[in-house]
Order: sequence, then structure tokens, then C-alpha cells
Amino acid sequence: MSKQKHTLYRFHGGLHLPDNKSQSLKLPLEQVALPKQLIIPLQQHIGESAEPLVKVGDHVLKGDMLAKPQGYVSAPVHASSSGTVVAIEAQPIPHPSGLRADCVVIETDGKETWGNQLEPMPDYREVDPSLVRERIRNAGIVGMGGAAFPASVKLTPGQENPIHTLIINGAECEPYITCDDLLMQTQAEKILLGVDIIRRLVGAERCLFGIEDNKPKAIEQIQLAVNEAGFDWISVIAIPTLYPSGGEKQLIKVLTDQEIPSGSIPAKIGMLCHNVTTAFAIAEAVVDGKPLISRYVTVTGNGVRQPRNLEALIGTPVAALIAQAGGYTDQVTKLIVGGPMMGFTLTTDQVPVTKATNCLLAADSHEAPDPGPALPCIRCGRCADACPANLLPQQMYWYARAKDLEKVQEYNLFDCIECGCCSHVCPSHIPLVQYFRFAKTESWAQEKEQRAAERARQRHEAQLARKERLEAERKAKLRKKKEALKKPVRKQPDSDVAGAEADPKKAAIAAALKRAAEKKAKLAEQGIAPKNQANLSDSQQKAIDRADQRRTENQTDAVTSEKQGE
Repeated sequence: MSKQKHTLYRFHGGLHLPDNKSQSLKLPLEQVALPKQLIIPLQQHIGESAEPLVKVGDHVLKGDMLAKPQGYVSAPVHASSSGTVVAIEAQPIPHPSGLRADCVVIETDGKETWGNQLEPMPDYREVDPSLVRERIRNAGIVGMGGAAFPASVKLTPGQENPIHTLIINGAECEPYITCDDLLMQTQAEKILLGVDIIRRLVGAERCLFGIEDNKPKAIEQIQLAVNEAGFDWISVIAIPTLYPSGGEKQLIKVLTDQEIPSGSIPAKIGMLCHNVTTAFAIAEAVVDGKPLISRYVTVTGNGVRQPRNLEALIGTPVAALIAQAGGYTDQVTKLIVGGPMMGFTLTTDQVPVTKATNCLLAADSHEAPDPGPALPCIRCGRCADACPANLLPQQMYWYARAKDLEKVQEYNLFDCIECGCCSHVCPSHIPLVQYFRFAKTESWAQEKEQRAAERARQRHEAQLARKERLEAERKAKLRKKKEALKKPVRKQPDSDVAGAEADPKKAAIAAALKRAAEKKAKLAEQGIAPKNQANLSDSQQKAIDRADQRRTENQTDAVTSEKQGE
């Protein structure tokens, strides 16, 4: 199979820049020596930070999970070598803010002993896709082209977004950086295994593999591997060298003439884009069972003695890579993470290599000149002409500078890819990208505060509703009680006859009392007196009368009690 011809298209703006790539490709790839300490940040990705699973004093083995993902958009981190956890604390990390972040610090033991490795899946074609995605998540794979977005999330587009086209990004458009180029030259077969895994997970019908035409050896090796594998669904396409053709939206435009709507993602139009190094890491995780614990890094610039590409363990101090490349030269003025366009300056080389570290540029004054003080904007429009996202950077600058976050977002702030084209062409040397980064950070912070306030409002409303419900229930109970008290009480029968009619026992007692009374009355009529009552003294007669009275009262009380107990 020969390289296929493909119609190419042009995105708006862009710059032709000196690529300065040849100097780092003169020496072969080399592994960085194992450092005494590894500093592994808990957040090396977009999303929530990982939650530590280890504590100070624990002995860990190579490949052990040090921290688990928190939430859906998150990724675990692993031990890059065996050793002892000596600290879990804030350490300097490579970030534009220069701030510290929580890291696990491992004192290596020099043994490189592997722990319980992930089980290899050489027959991944027969494995349930959900298990493959879970493997990619557990291996800590993130986007290796710079964004560091958790790969497992991106590989789950959902049924509402069926993917028909897979885009593999081998453009590597940033000047000086060559780690992807060298990877494609030396690991083409494994990259294609990763591409095949991705295609099967998302169900894509075809794959467009875009590589800038200033990488002829990489194009040759990838095409050869495609032919040998018989992957006729992959088209290897050489694209013109134009910065930033490696941007996701820009590459899709070049290859398909499709434009991603503002504020949207490629999946919305049935496309998915992954970097070549991400595909390689996915293959290692799935086929070999290896978590993401190392990566290729370009160390280059006139400020380093031996520019080259190195394979470094995640967490290795940047100073160790500089030393492996021969150390600094006398010309070095800046140390930049990333390229000269999208990178940022480090204030120290005692920061670790992370999953997103693709290049260390030790620049001299010619490679990274001081732009001088910023002057007022002259409204020349060069920034708008150069912008590959077709934005209006001068308008965004005014609103970002005024901290009018609502207005700057109306000009599609979040479509800015921070490529640096606008800053590069600005005759007033205004650091436009810095203003846009600031506006994005402030907007995210404001949005976070608004979400927190909304959650607090919802909790307050729920509490009020609960109180109102309980009060209504209390009032309802009180109303029922009052209504019950107002109902007329049923009158009890007060006559002996009524009581007798209500109860046979009472009727019998009443009948007996009646017969006794009648008998006594009859005897009195006949002049017959009870025995033993003659010749009684006054005190005896009074005692008898009192006894008769008590007897009558007791009988009356008994009848009354039985009536009340009905």
C-alpha cells in the first residue's frame, strides 16, 4: 500500500516559523539515570487531583498506584521506581503560576523492583471494551500532547456522539520539539497498536494520520508499519508545515475541511483526535500492562551542550535531564518547559518531569529574546490576521485588561488555544496570551464561586421547605385535636333500669335489690320486725342505722361504678 493522496485545506491565520528541530535529532534516544528522589505530583492532568493511597514511611514498588482518581475527570499516579515514601507535601512543579502543589516524594532504592503489574491484554480484540477503558483509566493515561486530559474520558464519547473518523496527531508543529518525531521513527508498530485499540473503543470507520511534511523519516516509518499491519482504514497524510497545525481544531480543518463550532468539541461532529504519544502509552498499558510512568522528552536549545531526546521517569527532576544532556552552556538565559511559543519559563530546575512535559528548552538570548516593555495597542490588526482560531485578540485584550470577564467571554475567550501567534506578531510587544490565561483563570474561579453559591442557595431553600413542612404538619395535628374536643360527648344512662337493660349482670343486681326492698316493706306492713331488735339501747340502734346506711351507700356506689365503666 502506498501513501494515499488526500485533499488538504487551510485554517485561518498561522505562522511560518523556523523549526529548529534538527539539533535534537543528531543523537540517539537515551534513558535518564535513576535519580535519588522522585517528585510525583498528584495532579498531572485536567480535572480533580488524585487522592493518596500511601503514607510517609511506606515502601512502594515500581508501577504501584500511589494515588487513585477522584471523580470522573481524574487520573491515578503511579510509582516510577521502587523506594520509600519520605514526604507527601507541597513542592514546586512546572506550571505557569509558579505555585507549589501536593506531591509524593520517593527516595529510590536503586533496585527498580516491579510491583503487581497490570495483566497484559495481548488479545485486546477479544476483551470487553469497558474493561479496556478501565485498564486505560487505571494505568493513568492522559493526553500526552500537552492538554493532559484523562484519555479514558475522551474514549467514552457516548451513544449520542457516534465517532466515524479518528484523527491521529503527529504534526508536532511547535519549534524545537522532536520527541513525537523520534517516537514515530522508532516505535511505529506499537503506535499503530494503540491506534487500533482506540478505533475499536470508539467504533471509528477510518483514521486520518496527519504528520507535518518536515518529518520525512517519521512519515516513512508510519506508512511502512501501516502496510505491514494491513490497516487499510488508516490514511497517512503529510500536511504542510505551518504553526499551529498541531492544534486539534486546526488539524481537523486541514484534513477534513470541517470546523468545530465555538465552545464545542470534535465528538459533536463525529470526530476524535489523539496524539501519537498517547496512542503509544495506550498500547503499553493495554498490551504490555505498563502504567504511565515514563515519557520521551526533548532537551534542546543553545543553552544545553548536547541537545537530544531522553526517556525520563515521571517525577525525575528537570536538573537530571539537563545534566544527562551535558549540562548548561554559558549562553543559557532561560529554561522553558514546552516550546518557545506555548511554553513558559521556569524559575528553577528543581521541578519534576510530569506526564505533560514534552520539551525543555534551555534558550539563549537569541532563541528567547527579551521583548522589552509593552507599549499601547495601535489597533494594527496583525494579531487577528495571525489567530488560527479566527478570534479578535485586540478586543479580548481590552476586556481582559479591564477584568470585564463577561464581555471577554462574549468574544469566545475559551476558543483561544494559547498558541502565542498574536503575541509573536504584536509590534507593541503586548503579552496577549498572558492576559487571556489570566482571564480564563479568573472566569473559572468566578464560575466555581457561582456554583458554590448556587449549591448553598439550594441547601438553604431545602432547609426552609423542610421547616415549613414540619410547621404545617404540627398545625394540622393541633387542628385535628381541637376538632376532636369540640365533638359532643355521648351521655351515659343514669337510671337503674337503663343500666339493667344495658348489662344482664347489672339487671340481676337491680332485681335482687328490688326484691329485698319489697320484702322489707311487706314485713313492715304486717308488723313483723327483724329478730333481735327488741329492747335495744339507743347506742345499739344508732350502730344498726349506721350499718344500714353504709350498706345502702356501698350498693349504690357499686352500681354507679359499673355504669361508669361501660
